[in-house]
Order: sequence, then C-alpha cells, then structure tokens
Amino acid sequence: MSVTPQRHSRPSVTLIGLGPMGRAMAGAYLDAGYAVTLWNRTAGRAADLVERGAVLAPSAAEAFAANELVVLSLTDYDAVFAVLAAAEAELAGRTVVNLSSDTPERAREAARWLAERGAGHLTGGVQVPPSGIGRPESSTFYSGPAELFGRHRPALEVLTGADHRGDDPGLAQLYYQIQMDLFWTSLAGYLHATAVAEANGIPADAFLPYATSTAASMPGFLAFYAPRIAAGNHEGDVDRLTMALASIEHVRHTVEASGVDGSLPRLIADTFRRGVEAGHGASSTTSLIGLLRE
Repeated sequence: MSVTPQRHSRPSVTLIGLGPMGRAMAGAYLDAGYAVTLWNRTAGRAADLVERGAVLAPSAAEAFAANELVVLSLTDYDAVFAVLAAAEAELAGRTVVNLSSDTPERAREAARWLAERGAGHLTGGVQVPPSGIGRPESSTFYSGPAELFGRHRPALEVLTGADHRGDDPGLAQLYYQIQMDLFWTSLAGYLHATAVAEANGIPADAFLPYATSTAASMPGFLAFYAPRIAAGNHEGDVDRLTMALASIEHVRHTVEASGVDGSLPRLIADTFRRGVEAGHGASSTTSLIGLLRE
C-alpha cells in the first residue's frame, strides 16, 4: 500500500522510528487526535498503533511524502542520515524534527544537509524517558529557526513542554548532553556508593534514605556555586581543594578496604590532586573547572 499526501481535517504528523520512545510519541499523537503516519525498519512494531488508527508507510520516502511535519526518533545520527538518504527525493518543503541523540556538531551537520535539499530542521533533546511523553510537565530542548519552532510548537507540545534554546541547531543537543553528563555521573556515584554499602552489609533499601538526603542537598550546593563560578570567584572561603582531596582519599581507602572497585574515586582523587599540584589547593573545589577545560 502506498501513502500519498493528503489534506487532513485534523492535524497530521509523520513519525519515524518505533523504539520505546518513538512508540510513546506515536501514542501521544494518536491520543491527541492527530492523523499519524509511521515508518520503522521493523514494520511489526507498528501493529498495535495501526489498530489504533495510524497508517504504516511501506517506505521512508512515502512516510516523508505523507506530511509536512516529520518527527525522527532514532538511535543516533548514523541512523538519521540513512533514513534521510532513502527519502531524499521527498525532503523539499518538509520540516524535520530530529529527536535522535548525538553530538551538537552532528545536529548542525544534519541541519546543513537538509537545508541544501530544501527542508527545515529542528533539533530536539528529550529530557524524559518514554513514560514522560504526553505529559505537559515534561520538557524537551529545541533549537533551530525560531519561526519554524513557533509554527510547529503546538505539535511539539503534544509530546512534552517545549524549551527553545536558540537558532543554532546544535544548542538543543548541547543542553541535552550536559544534562546527561550530570545524570550519568550522578547515577554512577549512587551505584558505587550502594556497592560499598552492600559490601559492608547495608542493603540498598536501608541506604536509600541517606542517599536521598545527600541527593536532596545538591540543589543548595549548585545554587551557591553557580553565581560564583559565573563570576570567576573560586575563593577558598567555604571549601578548599586540599580538603576535597583528603576527603575523596578517605573514600577511596574505605572503598578498597571493602573489596569494591576503587577506580571511580581514584579518578576523582587524581583530578583533585592535579588541581592541588597546579597551585589551586587553597582555592575552592570549583577551581577545577579551569583544569577540566584544559
């Protein structure tokens, strides 16, 4: 069956990619009354969505041809470019909202490539798991032309709240990746601390309230440090890097004595030590930002 462009009496969208995130997005559009066209390499993933009223296109090109607005939810930009190449003849006049994850430069590359073929591009960085799709309190970073974002904002807000970061197509991915930097390193820290707790006979559920208490204290630290970092103020009036190094070494010794892999605290200790050796021992731990940028 071929899919031809149609004039819908209701808003319409094409969605490409039916992993857990793409399926959640397709469901949100169907719930909102959209006419939804789908394409996925594994067509069987669309069966239940087709039962709900979506149309499955037989090819990526025909999926692009069906609607002006095309949302991509793919693993990375290698997958994105493979799909775009297959649909190249149908790109002119489309708006591609690319919610796939990759680097800011790859987002800029995709925007340039699409512009050369007469298509618009909005980059997106979704800040929630699939369970958060369809909830207005959830949020997605967007970047690209403000006019294009404004035109399609109602459709984007079917999925989550929409936070436009600027015209540079790389900005949404930049904001997304720095959020992921904070998330994954924080989660790794929790898992490491839990491993040490369990190695000493403290089960994860017993440790939970204390882990939660520490995590809950972090916004206060961030709110205190951010203005000082922005002002370039790394004065050691509240904390000192030498204190931080001593503390993380105590952590490392405890970890290794517990029989747990000490590579994570060792990496942090080595970073702190480099800061001290660079002459920042009497400065705040935030002075490491300069070292990390180098």
